[in-house]
Amino acid sequence: MTLISRLDQRLRALDDASLTRRRRIVDTPCAPRLLLEGRPLLAFCSNDYLGLAAHPAVIDALREGAALYGAGSGASHLISGHSRAHQQLEERLAATQAASIPHARALSFATGYMANLAILTALGGEDDATLFCESLNHASLIDGARLARASVQVYPHADVAALAALLEASTANTKIVVTDSVFSMDGELAPLAALLALCERHGAWLVVDDAHGFGALGEHGHGALAQAGLVSTNLIYMGTLGKAAGVAGAFVAAHASVIAYLMQRARPYIYTTAAPPALAHALLTSLDIIEGDEGASRRAHLDGLIARFRCAVQVAPWTLGASASAIQPLIIGDNAAALRAAAALYQRGLWVPAIRPPTVAAGTARLRVTLSAAHTVDDVAQLVAALNTLERH
Repeated sequence: MTLISRLDQRLRALDDASLTRRRRIVDTPCAPRLLLEGRPLLAFCSNDYLGLAAHPAVIDALREGAALYGAGSGASHLISGHSRAHQQLEERLAATQAASIPHARALSFATGYMANLAILTALGGEDDATLFCESLNHASLIDGARLARASVQVYPHADVAALAALLEASTANTKIVVTDSVFSMDGELAPLAALLALCERHGAWLVVDDAHGFGALGEHGHGALAQAGLVSTNLIYMGTLGKAAGVAGAFVAAHASVIAYLMQRARPYIYTTAAPPALAHALLTSLDIIEGDEGASRRAHLDGLIARFRCAVQVAPWTLGASASAIQPLIIGDNAAALRAAAALYQRGLWVPAIRPPTVAAGTARLRVTLSAAHTVDDVAQLVAALNTLERH
């Protein structure tokens, strides 16, 4: 068998299991109503929770940033790629977490994936470190744990008692508990207050990936730590800037000593070109919106849409996940059935993705509905009507 034929055989096996992934080409800006390969659709699949990706003020700020700083950074942050815009953004982002993390500083990254790899490989590279990882963590946290030299123990989803037992039995010098805040395929929130109490009791770090919370949760949109009212130097926070913030990138916020250590030891930070400064400049405007009256209004509207959707949708024999967030999973189970449901919605002009293994566990394929403040009440009513009359087989 040739090298190519081996790959072709594996691709056929994926297709036979209804696991082939396909890209779709979007012809318009990220928004609820868009053109997909020339076809108008109402989309419920982006993570643009506040509808800022195509906000006129953010677009103008991006244009202004390109005029001020050019198209690219030209080097890594530690060479010559760290612009005034990057510095201003990091200072603003540190301020968003200052109420939760004493002496907070922030470090910006090109993606959330890189940020999570940076945290876990830097802190997990210490001698005699153990990572305690939530079973439903995002792939970037899983890969960061694999790349770290630390030992890894996985605790069952949201099982605080199981984690407590693992921490109690551990003799590691460095203990690091790692969790998503809002689980990306289920929409549930982690029990952050209970996790932090355990970490403080056992002298452990608590790494919180708030990719789906920053901007959408908490007072002023400051995220899951603010919403839970947590305060501790044990907290290490990762937030993304391409979801509710509407642009691109990510950041880590933590005590100043943690940030200084990451700057010196985190390879995904040290050995990569900095993101374009224009993006950082645009994000300053995103933060103005998130923290201001408009951001508060958009979060309130989004909360109202979530409540309307959950009250009106009827999915039996499927299961509606227990989510209070903008992520609303309709768990179908079978891969092919999930694809059929997504295809039926597509024929009705609705774009809702089918999520299958390995993104979710085998037997839990689902439709992942994501709501945005850019959706209207009528948009959600159209989706609910389609779902409630969808053939289930």
